[in-house]
Amino acid sequence: MIRVLIVDDHQAVRAGLAMLLDGIDDLAIVGEAGDGREALRLIGETPVDVVLMDVQMPVLDGVEATRRIVEQADGPRVLMLTTFGVDDIVTAALAAGAAGFMLKTASAHELVDAIRRVAAGDAVLAPEVTRTVVDRLRALDSRAVPQSPYPAASGRLAALTDREREVLDSLGLGLSNAEIADRLVISESTAKTHVSRVLGKLGLASRVQGALLARYEAERS
Repeated sequence: MIRVLIVDDHQAVRAGLAMLLDGIDDLAIVGEAGDGREALRLIGETPVDVVLMDVQMPVLDGVEATRRIVEQADGPRVLMLTTFGVDDIVTAALAAGAAGFMLKTASAHELVDAIRRVAAGDAVLAPEVTRTVVDRLRALDSRAVPQSPYPAASGRLAALTDREREVLDSLGLGLSNAEIADRLVISESTAKTHVSRVLGKLGLASRVQGALLARYEAERS
């Protein structure tokens, strides 16, 4: 059973998400919070696997709340949800270590699938988010040369083995550990180990950051 905490400052949104997820056999809503501070309090009191986190909220916003959650040992994974397109706030949320980002316009099937993948340790990045981030990175440079979303990590790419680079490329395709294992003809546990090693070598906080870096590198090549 995947224990889910819903965090949004609009009660109607929380109720809608709870209704959407109600009846899914492997999901359980264990709490709701109206801001990041309340979410942190509930996480300290109730076991949570995945937090559905709004971005803009009073008291403590989703970005700072995510940063604090990610810093916790064995804390829950955070799936950001918003009605906004990609802007500076969303980019900051990804940098804070969110495990995934979905738009609130996602279908019920897409949302449930995203929760399951995040709970399993995978990254989830809505296609609209990835495309817009890469486009914005290009626009930052007057010469139309995109800036790396993680410059320090880009500088460490040469330290990756050929196999590790294949793993990074697989993250850019949005593949799960099982799918990476199938693609590279290795065991799922080996794929998981490779992913952890790649993120460690590059100094990245999450799979979603690895996916974003891989997409940037693919766009540049």
